[in-house]
Formats: sequence, structure tokens, C-alpha cells
Amino acid sequence: MIVLELLTLVAMHLTVIVKDYPHRMTQLDSKSSGALKKSSRYRSRSLSASSTDSYSSASYTGSSSDEEDVSPRERIQKNTAGFSDFCVRNITQHAFGRREIEIAEQEMPGIMALRRRAGDDKPLKNAKIVGCTHINAQTAVLIETLAELGAQVRWAACNIYSTQNEVAAALAEAGFSIFAWRGETEEDFWWCIDKCVNAENWQPNMILDDGGDATHLMLKKYPAMFKMIKGIVEESVTGVHRLYQLSKAGKLSVPAMNVNDSVTKTKFDNLYSCRESIIDSLKRSTDVMFGGKQVVLCGYGEVGKGCCQALKGLGCVVYITEIDPICALQACMDGFRVVKLNEVIRNVDIVITATGNKNVVTREHMDKMKNGCVVCNMGHSNTEIDVNSLRTPDLTWEKVRSQVDHVIWPDGKRIVLLAEGRLVNLSCSSLPSFVVSITAATQALALIELFNAPHGRYKSDVYLLPKKMDEYVASLHLPTFDAHLTELSDEQAKYMGLNKAGPFKPNYYSSLGRVSRFFLEHIRQIITIKQALYRVNTFRLTRCSSGTVKFSDFISYVVLQFFQCVRICFVHSVFQATPQIKITHFTRSWIVDLEGADVSSCRTITRRERCLTENVMQLVLIVLRKIILKELG
Repeated sequence: MIVLELLTLVAMHLTVIVKDYPHRMTQLDSKSSGALKKSSRYRSRSLSASSTDSYSSASYTGSSSDEEDVSPRERIQKNTAGFSDFCVRNITQHAFGRREIEIAEQEMPGIMALRRRAGDDKPLKNAKIVGCTHINAQTAVLIETLAELGAQVRWAACNIYSTQNEVAAALAEAGFSIFAWRGETEEDFWWCIDKCVNAENWQPNMILDDGGDATHLMLKKYPAMFKMIKGIVEESVTGVHRLYQLSKAGKLSVPAMNVNDSVTKTKFDNLYSCRESIIDSLKRSTDVMFGGKQVVLCGYGEVGKGCCQALKGLGCVVYITEIDPICALQACMDGFRVVKLNEVIRNVDIVITATGNKNVVTREHMDKMKNGCVVCNMGHSNTEIDVNSLRTPDLTWEKVRSQVDHVIWPDGKRIVLLAEGRLVNLSCSSLPSFVVSITAATQALALIELFNAPHGRYKSDVYLLPKKMDEYVASLHLPTFDAHLTELSDEQAKYMGLNKAGPFKPNYYSSLGRVSRFFLEHIRQIITIKQALYRVNTFRLTRCSSGTVKFSDFISYVVLQFFQCVRICFVHSVFQATPQIKITHFTRSWIVDLEGADVSSCRTITRRERCLTENVMQLVLIVLRKIILKELG
């Protein structure tokens, strides 16, 4: 009897499928024709149509195919409580997203410990935070922690491909205003950020940014609203660079916290996270065998170092391109060959960018690549690889799988482009939750610090997280490894000049790449500094009306130029090695005319004048050292 009922049900099911077959085929045809009629704006943003797929180890992909071609902006959705102030791909996926968040919580001990310790105090009560970061399970843990600490949030994605749709749905189901889905268009991207900034009965007072998009949109479109902001927390190289540009131009009217250059970000997230996720991304998207492959990695910062360690460990032959001599020397001493991209581009199997710059890999480079070369980006934005130059009639785009495209040349050569040049480890895989916990805890503490800081503590500039907070974040994660810290004795603490409870590093301590990253971001200023130093060394002594040399003018010029040289470094907290600086340039004769004036009007300064100059400069150094050490506490 049971067997008969089962056979009956199977027969009924087959009948429904057969009857529905013509209708399904009609829908399929209409979708195909509709896809061809999509706007050129959408095609230029995503030729691979991979935006609708969620390709992550922790990402549910069984979303409704009937709704994939319909923008979430065109649908009104509500969660089970009737809340509708959100825009996600499919709210019905919330159960899958909730399970992913629960898994992430188990691997994020630091941020969960902070939630438990500070939850009762509500240090972010009355904070209204605009968030613009990647939206995944780890970010969801941060968002829910901020809410537990008393904050109200509105959140958008900083990358059109990194959103996990089911996680966004879970947050919307929990009552959060989330505006993000995987595969946004350019217009969707800015619309989502705008919805987070400008809403009824909403005046944001904090920004948590990744890349600076929310900051710049609010500054340009809502300047009055921007003036009400108490602080900005930025976690990416790109975003920090943009903040420094605003500060230099005098347009940064609020204090900002540079989380990217905190120790807990550079030494953990940038290094360990990238070390694991680059391999995961390439394996999932291309199934490549790494042993023996030739790889060129553009940029040897913290991200580049992590990628190189992983690739070298799996047997790759790794080349480095670098503009900074300090990072280049590190690469050489780590056993990598530093080259120019054109030297190796014809032979390498994989090209990876990690610079934070633009047009690092150009169309000219891609024209020279060999057939089957894999090209991807580990930097923040989509500008490192000149993808727009590939959108020409002579090249054919062919979708292989989610976030994987073949770009085919007329002669049949093809390269494999991952995530259309966007962040590959968040588009093609996921990140280790434990490492993200360190960054998330750092971001939360930075928000707490800026929001609760008394008026006047932070001016309109870019700051690093206080070292005590860096150490606190690290201590939150030590119990996971059953790690126990050694305590200093009173005698040891006195000998080292430290407090037994910390901080154990000065505020200027960050990482080996700190100064080099600053030089990369301010290369023009560095050139100016070098020119100023050269002018000091080659100062042309002028003559007054009586024909005698005004040596007082020379001393004034030297002091002025020296202060001018160190001013930029000091403002940006990079003049941190000052106590070790030695003046070695003042032992030469000052006879060169830099600007090509009549050499007969120049003369060599006397030994007495040179000694006096050196004494003045040493006094300047002593004063500067005292000022800086006082500022650094």
C-alpha cells in the first residue's frame, strides 16, 4: 500500500513537470532576450553576469532564479516583524545566513569577549553609525556587537561582489537597516550608501568606512550632515590615503582613526588573512596546481608579504614588483627576485596585484601575457587592473563560472580574469573568521574611543589607535590559544621604563612597513623633502647692498628649511625615528648654485660658519626630540 502511494506521488510530480515544461521554456527564452536588452551601463559594470552568484565556502547559493534579474530596489520586502527599512536580495534566505553568523561567532573570540564585557555599559549609546564595509558573516558579528553596545547602524557594502546575500538577509530579519546585495550596479552601489546616510529621522554621528566611499559621499553631497560627525574609522589603505589627502587639503573637518596602520591590523589581518585567502581564492576559482607555477606579485606590503609566503610555501616561483626600495630590499632578503613587470609578464602563469594604486596592470601588459594566464587583485578597489581597457569590440568575454571570466583575443589567446579585477579573496572565497575578529575588535574600540573622547582630545586630523588599545585587542584573543603572559617584576619594569600593565611599545611602534607605506602615499612630498635638504646643502650665499655676506640669512634659511622638511612627517606621525636621526650633511662646503645663477656670486663658507651651522642644527634637533617625545608620551 505504501509503495503504491509513493508511485502515485511520483507520477503526479512527473505530470506537473511535463505540463509546466513549455511554460518554463518560454520563461527561459524571455530571460535570454531580456538579458540582451539590459542597459549598456549594467553590461559595463558586469559583463560576466557573475553578480547574481554567491561563490563562497560559507555562502548559500540556492536563491530563487526567478528573481535574479530583478533588482531588489524594484521589490518591497518585509521581515517577519513587518520591518521594511532595508534592501537585500532575498529576505527568505535569512535562516541560512543566521547559521553562518553563528559559525563565525565561534571563531571570533575577541569581538564576542568585547560584547560580553562592554555590553552592560553601553559605551556606544546614542551613537548613529553609517557603515560601509564588506557584508559577510564576520561583519554581521561586528554589526550585532555594535548594536549590543548601544549603537544604531545603517550599513552598505563597499564592494559590489563581496556581499553574502543570505547574511544580509539575516541582518535585515534581525531588524538592521542593510542596503546591499551581491552584484550591484554602479548606480545601485551609490544608491545603497546614500540610503544609509540620508534617511528620515536619522542624523549619523559616526562613520565606519572601508575605502572612503561613505566619507566622500557624505562630504560632497551632505556637507552639513558631515559637520555633525564625531569621528571616522577607516580600515583600508585606499581609504586612509584618501583621508590624508583630505587632511592635506584642509577639507577634513572631523577626527579620523587610521585602523589600517594599527599593529592589530597590519600584523594580523593584512598578513595572516591574505596568506590563507589568496590560496583559497585561486583554488576555488581556477583549480590551479601551484607547484612550479611562475607568479608575479605587484606590491610587497603586508598583503603582498602574506601572499608571497603562501605561494612560495606551495612551490611557486615568485617575482616581486615594487616602487619602494625598503620593501624591495625586504623582498630580496626574503628570497624573492625584484623585477619590472615587463621583464616577466610574457612568462608568468599568475599575476596578482596588491598595491592600492591604479593601472598597475595595463592593457599593454595583458596583451603580452601568455595563453591561460590568471589575473587577479588583492587590493581594495578595482583600479589596479585596467579592466575597462578590455571592454573593446576586438575582445570577447566568456563567463566560465561565478566570478571567473575568459577574456579572448582575436588570435585565440585567452586570459583568466577573476572577480572582474575586484578584491579576489572576498569575491571568490571567504576570510578566516579568527583574523577578522582581531580587526573587528579594533574597529569597535576605535569607534568607542572617538565617540566618547572629550571635546578637544582629537582635532580634525588622522590618528593611529592608542597602543594600549592595540594590546587590549591582542589580549582578548590569547585565551583561545591557552596563552599566558609573563609579568615584569618591579625592577624589570623600572629598567625598561615601562608600566607593568603596559603599554609595552611606544605609540610610534607599528610595523616594519609603516614608514615605507607612508612614503608610498606621499611620494611627491618626499621628493620635496629631498629637494629641500639638497638646497640646504647647496645654499648660495647672497650679498647685501654693501657687498658683505649676510650669514644670519643663511642660518635662518637652514633652520627654516629643516623645519619645513620635518613638518610633513611630524604632522602625519611618521617622524617617529627622530631620536635616531643624525645630521651628516653639514660637513661639506656650500659652493653649488642649484638654480644656475652666476657662480662668481657664490663662495665657500668658512670653517667657523660651518661649525656654527652644525651647532644650530644640533640645537634644533634637541628641541625637536623633546617636543616629539612629549607628544608621544
